[in-house]
Amino acid sequence: MIPLKIRSLLILLAGTAIGVSLTLGSGVLADRTQPADGGLPWEHARLLAEVMERIRREYVEPIDDQQLIESAVRGMVQALDPHSQFLDSHEYEEIRISTSGNYSGVGLEVHLQDGKVSVITPIEGTPADRAGIRPGDTIVSIDSAPIEDGSINDAIRRLRGRAGTPVTVGIIREGEPRALEFQLTRSHVRVQSVRAQLLEGSYGYLRISQFSEGTGRELRRALRDLVRQNGGPLEGLVLDLRNNPGGVLEAGVEVADAFLDQGTIVSASGRARDANFRHEARPGDVLDGARMVVMVNAGSASAAEIVAGALRDNNRATIVGGTTFGKGSVQTVMPLAQGRAIKLTTSRYFTPHGDSIHGAGITPDITLIDSSREDQLANTLRHVTEAGAALLASDGQLRQAYELLRESRILHSRAD
Repeated sequence: MIPLKIRSLLILLAGTAIGVSLTLGSGVLADRTQPADGGLPWEHARLLAEVMERIRREYVEPIDDQQLIESAVRGMVQALDPHSQFLDSHEYEEIRISTSGNYSGVGLEVHLQDGKVSVITPIEGTPADRAGIRPGDTIVSIDSAPIEDGSINDAIRRLRGRAGTPVTVGIIREGEPRALEFQLTRSHVRVQSVRAQLLEGSYGYLRISQFSEGTGRELRRALRDLVRQNGGPLEGLVLDLRNNPGGVLEAGVEVADAFLDQGTIVSASGRARDANFRHEARPGDVLDGARMVVMVNAGSASAAEIVAGALRDNNRATIVGGTTFGKGSVQTVMPLAQGRAIKLTTSRYFTPHGDSIHGAGITPDITLIDSSREDQLANTLRHVTEAGAALLASDGQLRQAYELLRESRILHSRAD
C-alpha cells in the first residue's frame, strides 16, 4: 500500500497494506552525561528506567530487556497517531518490498477507526476483493481469535502468511445482523495500479487503484494506448479514484502533474526542514486540455485526495462522487541502525488553495447517487460486446460521470 521513493527518508501517504506487517522493532538510546538543549529531561528518563526495573523484578513472568525496550518504543510511537509506526528490520524490509506493488497477503488496506481495525478498501483482484470484503467493514477476528482494540499491528501480522495458506477473517458490516466470516487463501499480490478502457465515442476511462512507484509510468502508457485505440486524441477522460487508499506521495504528484501545465500541486508544513515543501506542475498536459472528471468516494484517501485537490483547485477537472476519506498528513520512513526504521507523521499537507482536508475530506463538486439497484439491473446487459459499453452498463455512477463529461459540464484546462 505504500510504495516509497528512498533517499535517506521515505515519504509515504496511505492506509496500511495487509501485505505489510507493521509491528515494532527496538529503539536506540543515546548515552549522554548531560542532556542537550531540548533533550529528554533526566526526570523523564528516570521514570522510564524505574518502571522498566520494577517490571523486570516483579512482573509475574520473566521479560528480557529487549522485549521491554521494544514494548516501550511501541507504545511511545503508537500513542502519537494511528499512522506512526516503529519498524524492526524484517518489517522495514517488508514495507520497502511493498512499495514496488509486490507482496504476499490477502490484499486489504486498513486503518484504525475508533480503536477498531477498519477496511479502507480491498485491493482489486486480490483474495479479499474476490471474496467480497468491502470498504467500511470492521475486522473483528482472524482464524476465530478476536482482534483487540487498537491492535492493527497484530491484525496485519496474523493476516500475513505464506502464499497458498488459508485464513478466516471475521467481519462486522453495517446493516448485517451478525458477523460475517470469509474463508481466504493468501496469495502473492501484484498490484496493477492503472487500468484503462475506451468508452463510447472518443472518451476514455482510467482507474488508479493505488499509488505505487510505477503508477506514473503506467498512467502515461495507458493513456497512449487509449489514444492509439481511439485513432486520435481523446475528447474527455474519467479518472476513477474511488476506493483508492493513497500510496507514495511522489506518485500522486506525478499523476497530477501529467494533467497540468502549471500551478501548485501540493504543499506541506512540518517542524523539520525536509517536512516543508511545495510541488509545482511542469509544462505539458498529456490530454492537451481535454475535459476531465475525477470520481472519488469515502475510500479515496491520502495521495488520491492530493490528486483530486490539485486538479480541482487548478480548474483542470470537476470532482464527482462522495466526500473523500480526509487523510491530510504525510508519513516519513526514517532508517535507523541495524536495519530498523521509524514511520513518523512529519507534515500536514495542503491543497493548492491552502486548504487542509485532514479529518474533513474533499467535498465533490457534484454528488453522484448510489445506484446499486440500477447497477444490478444493468448487469443483465452483459450481452453488450463492446468492452466500454459493458463497463458503463455495470457501473451506475460511472454512467453518471460519463454523461456529465459528454454534456460538457466538466472543466478543462482552459476553463474560465
